[in-house]
Amino acid sequence: MDTLEDLRKKLSGAKDIKSVVRAMKAMAASNIAQYEAAVSSLGDYYHTVSLGIVAYLMQEKIDGVIENQASPKKGDKPVCAIVFGSDQGLVGRFNNLMTDFVTQSLNALPGTKEIWVIGDRVKLLLADNGLVAAKSFAVPNSIDAVTPLIGQVLVEIEKLTEKQPETEFYIFHNQPKPNTGYEPVMQRLLPLDEQWRHDFNEIKWPTKCVPELIGEAGAALLALINAYLFVSLFKACVESLASENASRLEAMQRADKNIGNLLDSLGHKFHRLRQSSIDEELFDVVSGFEALNAKPIK
Repeated sequence: MDTLEDLRKKLSGAKDIKSVVRAMKAMAASNIAQYEAAVSSLGDYYHTVSLGIVAYLMQEKIDGVIENQASPKKGDKPVCAIVFGSDQGLVGRFNNLMTDFVTQSLNALPGTKEIWVIGDRVKLLLADNGLVAAKSFAVPNSIDAVTPLIGQVLVEIEKLTEKQPETEFYIFHNQPKPNTGYEPVMQRLLPLDEQWRHDFNEIKWPTKCVPELIGEAGAALLALINAYLFVSLFKACVESLASENASRLEAMQRADKNIGNLLDSLGHKFHRLRQSSIDEELFDVVSGFEALNAKPIK
């Protein structure tokens, strides 16, 4: 049975944990706002890159992007999956949902698979499902660390593309929902797919002035494509970080509620035990007083 001292220690420990949980909640909420602002700003950057590609198509008099019909059969193409997860815990089912989604999605794709992972937690879960990562990267701990990570991934993509030009690259990450929560999504990064071609066929130059590219057109297009790949990976990474912090915030809210319930329970138990101890002491005092004042038996 717990003594008053035991309950006092438990109450003190629970209050300390509650303070830590509240601090983590505040940090997660702050990070979410930071990453959501970054995602919003990417919209303008992506639009600028898109207009640059449209300018190239207009100058070269290309009526849209046409698929290369001489590409190998889909079943012959190797697949490289770039998976965004987390390095830290306390994120609920963030990594589990991503692992299940990646496993199911890759099983539906033909060809040999190669896995690149951002985050040790999801890397271990994928390994349990038989998907061993060929390359792994650390999750950036701030918005400033995202750009160096994307630079590393782009370098590795270029190396693999030089060795296996027919490789298909897919991005897997958790994406925040409009209202609350998040969901796992998949995007084909390379080769540029039908949706990409359709999007650029729909974009129109905003003015009647004919755009002009300065310098060699091929180099300009390569730079624009690299910018498109960069912003796609950057957006996936930032959305994953926003989802991670949203999941952590949700987990901390549950923990805060549970600790609050525990504090209430321990508080009631402590006061009952303290009151019981006081009652026993009063009973002993009253009993002693009555015994001292009792008349002796003749």
